[in-house]
Amino acid sequence: MSTPDNQQLPLFELDFPAVNPAKPAPQSLPPLAESPFSKYIVYVDESGDHSLQSIDDNYPLFVLAFCVFHKRHYSEQVVSALEKFKFNYFGHDQVILHEHEIRKEKGAFTIFRSRDEKRQFLGELTEIIDRSNFILISCVIDKRALRKQHVESNPYHIALGFCLDALNDFLQEKEQHDKKTFVVVECRGKKEDSELELEFRRICDGNNRLNKTLPFEVLFADKKALSSGLQLADLVARPIGLSVLRPEQENRAFDVLKEKFYCDGGRAGIGKDYQGLGLNIYPAPESEKPR
Repeated sequence: MSTPDNQQLPLFELDFPAVNPAKPAPQSLPPLAESPFSKYIVYVDESGDHSLQSIDDNYPLFVLAFCVFHKRHYSEQVVSALEKFKFNYFGHDQVILHEHEIRKEKGAFTIFRSRDEKRQFLGELTEIIDRSNFILISCVIDKRALRKQHVESNPYHIALGFCLDALNDFLQEKEQHDKKTFVVVECRGKKEDSELELEFRRICDGNNRLNKTLPFEVLFADKKALSSGLQLADLVARPIGLSVLRPEQENRAFDVLKEKFYCDGGRAGIGKDYQGLGLNIYPAPESEKPR
């Protein structure tokens, strides 16, 4: 059956009554109500644990990473790119791309027959991240320095405050700050999730840098959820931590990521003016403290 060029077929056959070709199409449709939701979606993951009781000297950091996507780009470009990548390497799309398992070659990631194969895999994955447009907001907590302050504090909660403040600044720039933005985090456990939700709501209710209400809502996703956004957030968190812990070490992943941080000066500042905005380190290193 042919369809006039100006008439759109329904996505599903039963969505609408069959079109009567004898009946003229309406000249105009009533305007849709303005969406209460922002154009952006945020996916969150962390690297390291938030305990101050036992600190790993090899990685004494806690890193929280926010990946902020424009919903249209995310749905039309990012998701499909990751799905194709999985089909190419695994033959299906039910694999969760987890940085730790890839690095340690566990679970589904025992497929590499040589270092060159793994290098190619990582290279293609890095290319997808490079081509994906998202804004990166992160906070790195130095747990050793924080413990020296002898203050009861939760690194996750501190990092969350920095990241939500920066997220609000970004949405202000995009004129989306008055609309609801969802922040998706991975479930960690009933107790941890309850504590995180309480702290999230406390910050959004006004306990933040601007002492104002923030229109953010947290969503908890199951660890088995095949969320492309959560997988990307997982992949970026550790390279950020390593860039702070060992800045002299080669870090190709971070070389790609540093051009995605929320920064000062718009596109002119990409890759150089993100410290203190898209990337916060707490406590501030001695060299950055005011004299």
